[in-house]
Formats: sequence, structure tokens, C-alpha cells
Amino acid sequence: MSAGGQSTAPDVLLLIAPGCPHCAAVLEALSGLVKEAVVARLEIVNIAARPEQAQGLGIRSVPWTRMGPFELDGLRGPEELRRWAEQFNSPAGMAAYLDELLKTGQLRRVEDMVRAQPAYLDALVGLLGGPETGINTRIGVMAVLEELEGSGLTASVVTQLGLLTEHKDARIRTDACHALSLTGSAEALPYLYARREDPEPEVREAVQEAIDSLPGD
Repeated sequence: MSAGGQSTAPDVLLLIAPGCPHCAAVLEALSGLVKEAVVARLEIVNIAARPEQAQGLGIRSVPWTRMGPFELDGLRGPEELRRWAEQFNSPAGMAAYLDELLKTGQLRRVEDMVRAQPAYLDALVGLLGGPETGINTRIGVMAVLEELEGSGLTASVVTQLGLLTEHKDARIRTDACHALSLTGSAEALPYLYARREDPEPEVREAVQEAIDSLPGD
């Protein structure tokens, strides 16, 4: 328990089924984490006995693990489960989880998460600003932001995106300028005006397109 009274270990729900080749391994790993207090509580549901549980969650295969905000499909090793458990309540953990979802093409899942918890937008912007972020994730971030255009949610990250327009990596500056165009906020304009003379032509092009698309120009 943290000093503020908030648990630093997650509650976990594990769905299993008879004949599942990987369920026993995940169950054993999670049970070990409970013994170590890395996981606070483990609830195990055999969907053969409780099929409504899987139906209600839209789960079609097991093992399936819910750990805080993370939903983890299939076989996960002990060290991977430990890693997720240790960062279940951290910005870095959420960024890593969104990265995994985007790398595997689960754009709708990410969009739904952000609509339900707009604070997750910070983690998306963090991925956009990471030089090590893979191309599939970068494309995924932009696709999610495009889906959110007009929702009013993206206006909350204008400042974070504006700071990325000053990044030393031209690719990140370009992405940030394009993302600013999706915020629908005139507050993005000062950041864009400041990049009109960027040394990279792709950045300047993104800047002008963004300026043209935003109100108040």
C-alpha cells in the first residue's frame, strides 16, 4: 500500500477453459505474483462454468488476463506478467500498453480507451514524441487522432504537441504539426507560425497545411 492509501499492486481477472494449452502456465505465473504481493488479488473464472463472463467481456479465446487497465490475450510469460503488474498504474505502463495495441493494429481498442479516459491522450502524444517509437505505432497514433478529430478531446494536448514542434527530429516535428491540425484549436497556431521557416521542407509543408485547416488564421 502506498503512502496515499492507493494500492501499488493490481487486482487481476484471469479467464481460463478446459483443454486450454496455455492457461495453466499463466495461472501458475500469476499465482506466484500473488504470493510475492506483486499482484494484490487474483480472480479466476473458468468460462466453461461461467460462459456469460466471457460473453459479457467479448472474449473469444483464453487465457485472457485483465490487469488494471491492461487486457492481455494469450500466453504471457512470468517476467512479462511481472512487468505489466509493476507498471499497471504508471504513465510509462500505459504508453507501453498503447504501443503494443497499436503495433498489432488494434486501433479501435485504443480509440475506445481514449474516449472513455481522455487522460490516455498524454500517453499517445508521448509515443509520438519518442524517437524510438516504431513506424506502425506512429501511423496508429495519427490514425487514432484523426478518428478523434472533431470530438473536442484532442484540444487538451495542444501544449504537448506544440512542444514537439521544436523537437530535433524532423519526423517528429512533422507529425506534431499534422497532429495540431487535428485539434481544431486556434491555440495551436502560435506553435505552427513559429515553424514556418523550419529548415526541413516536409515540416514547412505540414505547417502550412495545419494553418490552413485551423480556425482563426
